[in-house]
Amino acid sequence: MKVLMFGWEFPPFNSGGLGTACYGITKALSQKGVEINFVIPKKVEISEEFLNIISANLPKTKITLVDSLLTSYMTNERYWELLKLSKDRKLDYGASLVDEVYRYAQIAGEIAEEVDHDVIHCHDWMTLLAGQEARKVSRKPLVSHIHSTEMDRSGGRGSNPEIFEIEKTGIAESDEIIAVSNFTKNKIIQNYQTDSNKIDVIYNAVDKNDFDDNISCKNPFNKKIVLFLGRLTMHKGPDYFLRAAQRVIKKNEDVIFIVSGSGDMERKIIEDACELGIGDKVLFTGFLRDNELKKIYKIADLYVMPSVSEPFGITPLEALASKTPVLISKQSGVSEVLNHCLKVDFWDVEEMANKILAVLENQELEDCLMQNGNAEIDKLTWSNTADKILGVYKNIVSVKI
Repeated sequence: MKVLMFGWEFPPFNSGGLGTACYGITKALSQKGVEINFVIPKKVEISEEFLNIISANLPKTKITLVDSLLTSYMTNERYWELLKLSKDRKLDYGASLVDEVYRYAQIAGEIAEEVDHDVIHCHDWMTLLAGQEARKVSRKPLVSHIHSTEMDRSGGRGSNPEIFEIEKTGIAESDEIIAVSNFTKNKIIQNYQTDSNKIDVIYNAVDKNDFDDNISCKNPFNKKIVLFLGRLTMHKGPDYFLRAAQRVIKKNEDVIFIVSGSGDMERKIIEDACELGIGDKVLFTGFLRDNELKKIYKIADLYVMPSVSEPFGITPLEALASKTPVLISKQSGVSEVLNHCLKVDFWDVEEMANKILAVLENQELEDCLMQNGNAEIDKLTWSNTADKILGVYKNIVSVKI
């Protein structure tokens, strides 16, 4: 099986869960004999428009870098900032974020002519046009993997109509859809009027070996630590995390709240912490990766994911792999597969605070959630995820033939 895959981020050039998922999926698929050509938009300082490299860790995955200004989770405002800085470059970048996505799609068609493949697999809205263009050229079946929708990213309000239309058309023209949860599947059906029989729910996973016990770290505060780790954007709910933190601190001042991540709400969240009177109890680390990421999970007594709308949510799996108990939003896909955790409505900050306090003040509860949660994720492996994706490939190729 040969797959032409289009993404928008890939480790170590990732800033969110989509890149983590792409790495886990491609690694597991390659171990099952699948040959993957992974295409990613990336600004590279070379004269050629394309650069092919072979990843040492993924010997059967070829990564094609396309010279583009597109970056993960990009906004129009951020695109225009980068465009202004790139006026001296020879490439004719798109005049807007959507224009650049169309340019990426045109390049995708050219790649599809050159790369031998049986299936086209694209991830999220920035690559849906690329997948459609590749399909027109090669006439091979197209699988669209939806990790989030515009309705998720906008928190259900203020969605970009152009992006919404790209998603709607891309989903309609795909031969098969992979949704990362039933939560996401239902949103696709509701918002894009898609036949449910066309959608396969395949959950994300975690590699426990990436979060082993060999990393040495120690709590530097001698206080309980509650962790938020994710992009600082509206749909991740960092503002609800701070409101819950304020309520916890009123009852227990011996707690440190850590906010790890970056995003468009970063400045607002820092200001909110000061306005709530908890600035001295909240530590902002910025974006973390590799060992620093693993250390922050390990020193936390509780990981909280208060997302407003979370298609899946890999970070709770990473926390459990690090033997840290989790409290997650009921408005998340990962809540469908985790039982040994605490769950709360994102808006119920009073209940969120109560459950945080329950874990911090009850060592038996913390240990029980940690041990059972860590054991529960044994079944959530990328190998199992890859098996299901491979099943979709095989089915869709046979149907197409």
